[in-house]
Amino acid sequence: MKNYFNLPLVSLFALLLFPFDLYAMGFNEYDLSLHWVIPFVGILLSIALIPLFLPQLWHYHYGKIIIFWTLLFLAFLLFSFGLQTAINITVHAIMVEYLPFILLLLALFTVSGGILIKSDVLSTPKLNVGLLAIGTVLASIMGTTGAAMLMIRPLIRANRERNCAVHTVIFFIFLVANIGGGLTPLGDPPLFIGFLKGVNFGWTVKYMLLPILLNSLLLLVIYYMIDCHYFRLQYGNLPTLTSTTKSTKVKIYGIRNIFLLLVIIASVLMSGIWHSSIYFTVLDAHITLPNLIRDIIFITITIISIKITPKQVRAGNEFNWAPIVEVGKLFIGIFITIVPVLAILHKGSNGALAPLVSLVTNSQGEPVNSMYFWLSGLLSGFLDNAPTYLVFFNLASGHAVILMTTLNKTLLAISMGSVFMGALSYIGNAPNLMVKSIATQNKINMPSFFGYMKWSICILIPVFIIDNLVFFVFFSE
Repeated sequence: MKNYFNLPLVSLFALLLFPFDLYAMGFNEYDLSLHWVIPFVGILLSIALIPLFLPQLWHYHYGKIIIFWTLLFLAFLLFSFGLQTAINITVHAIMVEYLPFILLLLALFTVSGGILIKSDVLSTPKLNVGLLAIGTVLASIMGTTGAAMLMIRPLIRANRERNCAVHTVIFFIFLVANIGGGLTPLGDPPLFIGFLKGVNFGWTVKYMLLPILLNSLLLLVIYYMIDCHYFRLQYGNLPTLTSTTKSTKVKIYGIRNIFLLLVIIASVLMSGIWHSSIYFTVLDAHITLPNLIRDIIFITITIISIKITPKQVRAGNEFNWAPIVEVGKLFIGIFITIVPVLAILHKGSNGALAPLVSLVTNSQGEPVNSMYFWLSGLLSGFLDNAPTYLVFFNLASGHAVILMTTLNKTLLAISMGSVFMGALSYIGNAPNLMVKSIATQNKINMPSFFGYMKWSICILIPVFIIDNLVFFVFFSE
């Protein structure tokens, strides 16, 4: 007889309500139809539409809305595959996928919020381009989340007297929160997944360098022209604001947090390099020793940063926990309800999304790199980009050596699509929502979900078309 008293209270309550054999079936991805994506799509549509049409409802009750869709999925799971499977899948999604994700974000958010960059400089188009360029470079060194959280506040302060700063924050999301993280496995989760699967650190740097340079230069030039336009509307000509600048001195406070930031980076690298046969099991979720130590370090660093950072520094950053709380609530629902979506994709041509998957292979069975770029990218814009990368990585071959050599263009297409197109929507990459939340708190009237996508489609899609032509059509060999 099973010991039900070891189950969580909510699971025990569910057991009392459903007195039939809940352990009869296993989670079988062969049986999944497209109906299983309804809760996940419901979360996406809620994020997209409710803030647009019912902003007050979303502001006060977005957590309850995410819980509704998550519980709906768990109810489907419970009735279809049984209590044990529902518990195992939920625990795995939270313990193995969600917690490492949110703990890394929490540590980066807390530490970067303890570094205050102060200056009396007011923005000019050239200064803004410089700040965006610095953030883009930092994104591959300290990750898109770390760079975004470090640089967004100085950028907002520099633009505090500008009538229009929305375009600056949007391009910040494009460059710092997404594209800039493509140069190294440290920059963005998809590339780190590839690193864990055996893709060499040097391969990523070598093959992603030109795409990063091309995209960054194109976007910085486009941004400069747009910012010059808005600058002239407000000030008349470019030298006007320069002459009103009080000081060019930049002061950095909370320097001890920079060392904590280095520890975070080292911890991420450690978990990828150190392999251990020791693991801990929570139900069916296996947590390896390196990953457990890494997550404990993240928690420790978060606590240390809170303790050692003067309150004046966080006050100067207008630091509060709202952005990370919002991301935490939204993404726990996304991580749980995305499970069947990824399971269907994992089945490739045998799954419910077979017509979509068949687009990446031609009649000779060879990969269509352009389609790998667009499909991995478009899915990453609305799904979690790390598992999306993994799905297409496995679909292409699953063997790092083959992908780095014979199929290097295919791996490049998957890498570029997964990293770059996370900028297409607010939910494409976690820092996107965090940047939006911080900008909104600083009285910047950020666009809605679809309003943001107007910018991303008009600006990014032409850039991605150029990417496709340059790297996968004209110079495909």
